[in-house]
This record gives sequence, C-alpha cells and structure tokens, in this order.
Amino acid sequence: MSTTEHPPAGSNPIDEHNWADVQASPDFVELRRRLRRFVFPMAGLFLVWYLAYVLLADYAHGFMATKVVGNINVGLIFGLLQFVSTFAITTLYVSHANKKLDPLAEKLRHELEGGQA
Repeated sequence: MSTTEHPPAGSNPIDEHNWADVQASPDFVELRRRLRRFVFPMAGLFLVWYLAYVLLADYAHGFMATKVVGNINVGLIFGLLQFVSTFAITTLYVSHANKKLDPLAEKLRHELEGGQA
C-alpha cells in the first residue's frame, strides 16, 4: 500500500479521530497535567542534587575528603547516593504511573478504540 492510499473506513477506529480534539479533551489534559506535576519537580530536584554534588566535588575538596569510616569519605557516599536517588526516582515514577497515569491512559485508549479490548 502506498502512502497515499487509505485503509477501508472502519478498519481502524483510531484513524477516524481528530488528534487535535483528543489532545483538547479533558481526560487528555488531565493526563498531561498529572505527568507534568510529577516529572518537572522531580527532574528539577534531581538536577539540583546532581549540581550540588558536582559543585561540592569541585569546590569543597576538604569537605568531600572528610573520612567517615575507614577509607570511605563524604564524596564517595554522595557519589553512591546519586545511584540510590536514580533508583528511588524510578521507583516513585513507576508507582505514580501505576496509580495516577495508567488508569486514565487506559480509559483514553479504550475510548479511542471504540470500546474494543
């Protein structure tokens, strides 16, 4: 099938929707709002945390070299906490998506597919 040919009418109910109308629908607007209310603050928080780590590593050598236990210093602990925070953010996002995003996205998908499973 060439790019100018269209499938028979009714073969895919999603093709029949005007996507501008879908994006303007209250459910889609709410889905986008829920996503942004999580992603933007979390991304900002992580970037501030990462920037603080980098700046401390560059400008606070004495503080970052402070021994905590044996050869373990503050810099090493903060570096490992970068990994911990990444996994924590991922876990929080999955939980948020499962509770707040996926049910609404599933509802929208179901409506767009015309009630088909």
